[in-house]
Amino acid sequence: MNRSVTVGLDDSPESRAAAEWAAREALLRGLPLKIVHVQEPTPRYVARTPLLDLDGYRRWAERLAHESADGIRLRHPGIEVTTEQLTGTAADVLCEAAGFAELLVLGSRGLGRVGGFMVGSVSLGVVARAERPVVLVRAGEQAADEHGMDPAGVPSAAAPFRPVVLGLDIAEPDDTLLGFAFDAAARRKAALRAVHAWPEPPTSLHGFATDAEFHDSLARGQASLLGKVLGPWREKFPDVEVIEASRCGSAAQVLVSDSRDASLVVVGRRIRTGSFGTHIGHVTQSALHHIAAPVAVVAHS
Repeated sequence: MNRSVTVGLDDSPESRAAAEWAAREALLRGLPLKIVHVQEPTPRYVARTPLLDLDGYRRWAERLAHESADGIRLRHPGIEVTTEQLTGTAADVLCEAAGFAELLVLGSRGLGRVGGFMVGSVSLGVVARAERPVVLVRAGEQAADEHGMDPAGVPSAAAPFRPVVLGLDIAEPDDTLLGFAFDAAARRKAALRAVHAWPEPPTSLHGFATDAEFHDSLARGQASLLGKVLGPWREKFPDVEVIEASRCGSAAQVLVSDSRDASLVVVGRRIRTGSFGTHIGHVTQSALHHIAAPVAVVAHS
């Protein structure tokens, strides 16, 4: 199957940033870019409203997609761009589109009043259900944000990529998640920072010297386990610099803290069959709400 990088487009700033990110990712992967706009069914009582021009809305949606595609072709020469107009409930349609994509890219809103990012119901619904990787991009995300400083100390897309950060559970490591993260780092010629968190031992509250020794022993053991999980992937991707970050603390807090300089953050979502509602996991939820960099959610068994 000739997969593409697919992006869901509307008229929001975060959606436009997602389209630009998706175009850059398509170039990195050597894949075509598909721009999808979903027109949701109109309730009957709204359809009777004379102020609503459905034909005009359809023309606007088509123009939006085509103008976005033309702009991407201009800014990213050589990329193959197609557009598609679909009708249905946005989350359902985008989940279906994700099934035919190498990855799906969506916009995610900016800072909310509680100090974190807001994830819209559509994006959250797609992340919770799609079985292909889904990347959420913030409004205002630019190419330079993914790179370090140039010699003049200015962020520049010509500088090397910032690290790709992987949130990893070494108790249940998954090859799909690890493969996605290592591949993303290799394509960017970036370092991969693998972040693993382990809980504070109860004895550390007592403050005895033996507690410090036990803590150090536990830290060495956890770091060794992380190294064993990453070992086979180092061999598969010998050109990727791997930074092992085994930290004591809350997994969500450690991941957010270690992702401040990331070009891309990769987290997992376990596929749950036969269950109802959205199941994303608290670490992935925290990443979506508190990390400024694009976040890739990789579904796995």
